[in-house]
Amino acid sequence: MIARSRLPLLGMLAVAALALGSFDGFGLGGAAAPEAQLLDDSSGRDWPGYGRTYGQQHFSPLAAIDQANVGTLGLAWSMDLPLGNAATQPIAVDGVVYFAAGLSVVSAVDAVSGKLLWQYDPEVGKAAGLNLRVGWGVRGVAYWQGRIYVGTQDGRLIAIDAKTGKPAWSQQTFDPKMAAYISGAPRVLGGRVLIGYGGSNGVSRGYITAYDAKTGKQLWRFHTVPGDPAKGFENEAMEMAAKTWGGEWWKFGGGGDVWNSIAYDPDLDLVYFGVGSPYPWNHRLRSQGKGDNLFIDSIVAVDGKTGKYRWHYQTVPGDTWDFDATMDIELADLEIAGKPRKVLMQAPKNGFLYVIDRTNGKLISAEPYVPVTWASKIDLATGRPVEVPGARYDQGKAATIAPSPLAAHNWLPMAFSPQTRLVYIPAVEFDVDYSEPAKDWKPATDRNTDAGANMIGGPLIGRKPPVGALIAWNPVTQKPVWRVDHPTYVNGGVLATGGDLVFQGAIDGLFKAYSARDGKVLWSYDTRAPMIAPAITYEAKGTQYVTVLTGLGMAYPKNMGALDPANAERYGLDPRSQARRVLTFAIGGKQVLPPRAPAPQPPADPGFKLDQVRFMPGAMAYTRHCGDCHGSLAVGAIQAPDLRRSPLPQDRATFVQIVREGALEAQGMPRFAELTDAQIDDIRYYLRARAAELRGQAKAPKDPDVSLHLK
Repeated sequence: MIARSRLPLLGMLAVAALALGSFDGFGLGGAAAPEAQLLDDSSGRDWPGYGRTYGQQHFSPLAAIDQANVGTLGLAWSMDLPLGNAATQPIAVDGVVYFAAGLSVVSAVDAVSGKLLWQYDPEVGKAAGLNLRVGWGVRGVAYWQGRIYVGTQDGRLIAIDAKTGKPAWSQQTFDPKMAAYISGAPRVLGGRVLIGYGGSNGVSRGYITAYDAKTGKQLWRFHTVPGDPAKGFENEAMEMAAKTWGGEWWKFGGGGDVWNSIAYDPDLDLVYFGVGSPYPWNHRLRSQGKGDNLFIDSIVAVDGKTGKYRWHYQTVPGDTWDFDATMDIELADLEIAGKPRKVLMQAPKNGFLYVIDRTNGKLISAEPYVPVTWASKIDLATGRPVEVPGARYDQGKAATIAPSPLAAHNWLPMAFSPQTRLVYIPAVEFDVDYSEPAKDWKPATDRNTDAGANMIGGPLIGRKPPVGALIAWNPVTQKPVWRVDHPTYVNGGVLATGGDLVFQGAIDGLFKAYSARDGKVLWSYDTRAPMIAPAITYEAKGTQYVTVLTGLGMAYPKNMGALDPANAERYGLDPRSQARRVLTFAIGGKQVLPPRAPAPQPPADPGFKLDQVRFMPGAMAYTRHCGDCHGSLAVGAIQAPDLRRSPLPQDRATFVQIVREGALEAQGMPRFAELTDAQIDDIRYYLRARAAELRGQAKAPKDPDVSLHLK
């Protein structure tokens, strides 16, 4: 945390610089001059960035809503949204709520009345082309000095005037020919806008880029894995990293995308970012099973002004399980062993909660917060995991691994409360069996993931469904304080407040406020829609509000149909019947939501007969080309329609127009021009078979390769 005594001085310096017309986001002597609202100990009146402040704690000190009165919290206003990604966090500044839903369509709404002020559509569907296949929209936006910043699926970073909704500048952040997309919220840190991208569905070499927030000029770029040594290295960090790779990794790109977590310490002028998993996931295929493969699965610290490497900590050296370190990084000052420490905390996919000295990258502690089978512990002397023999599945034997690629903790943000000194983690318990792929494995070439490993989720072979929980964890003692279990693994992002409250939604549609001290449910509201987006709180005209979006999105829930089909149907996940809304709450709010809309019934299909021979090719083609957006086993759960409930598979001409010819490309449905007539008919047959199963007319065979549903 930044000392409060510095706040008035920083504010005066900023005002003085603005008066001189020279403030550019950097202070005297080149040191970063953060704005007051972005400091961790700011008032909480606004929520200007994804984690609210530089430290990304997802905490607000506002306390007008507290344990005593939260029971009277009610809906102040709501706004309906169209079909599309709703797994996104809003921000709020000066009484205006901003958010990006669907394909990065940005809206500005009056926080008190719910009136739409403006809307900006970057027309992603017209620009993204093949990259419509690999992304799902964005999770958030950022504010800085009168502008809103948003990323798009086709790789643009756009600055928008916060008053008018007109674009001020736009930068293409990656080559549109890459199989890549932006899903993370931009972060504005010291006058610099930072953004990475997601990919690893083919040749991809990750990086993070800093742009001048005023002009959009690129300031620096840091690659996360080294390129072809024959072409030289961009800097000493890449030369160092290359020594930890084997074979010809650069032909695969290496992965290491920076698709989510970014934090900043303005006193140290250090930017911290989490690096994703490698491509392919399989260490043997990627790097001949050799080396740590820096900087995959790492937290990296770089100089804020130059992007120069300062230090790193790698959570999973030589990863072979897709254990990204891209979950949110949160900064705090903790007393550990009687001494104050400046730390960063992360609960990445691999199941351990890490506490790291953010000044130098040294590990302080790490303990599992869910069951972990790939490593027995983290060695504090070396900082390395002690792997369980056989966990790497590279000796011809399968390995049962927990957590799974869906993660012990995915992108849904955790929160840290400086009042309770606890971390609140939306956690998942789930295992998967890994095994080697076929000997003739080749990397993906058509933007369809082929990770280089076969994976079968435990529930698909008789083990228990994955479960989710909200876990309150003490990062000093590395022990749980309380835990609340959820009905499924899909539980949402977390908000902690100065009223000693923790807010979280879940797939059952219940938005709850818990006691931050003991986990007791103090308030619950039926939003009448599944939800996973994190909430925010802010002040407008003297009143504290809480805002959250309902409806699903991103890839996180897509496997519900395969892993937990009963709950997928129970909670009404059909995208066309999901209520996608912006909900804003205040003490004494009285608005009432309409009832849930029923899911459409599958259309009649007279004369359809189930044919095992025809079903199998369709299952494979659907899983490879359609499942990422329309859901595993054709159970729609995210932003694309549930095709079991659609008449389109019965209408061949219209189906071809949409799928192969791109009739709905502008609305976000990618074209698949490479599909043959036979493949299209196979997919249509598969969907009709799944619809017949839903009608209760027939039981479809088991999919031939359930492992694909986790890729």
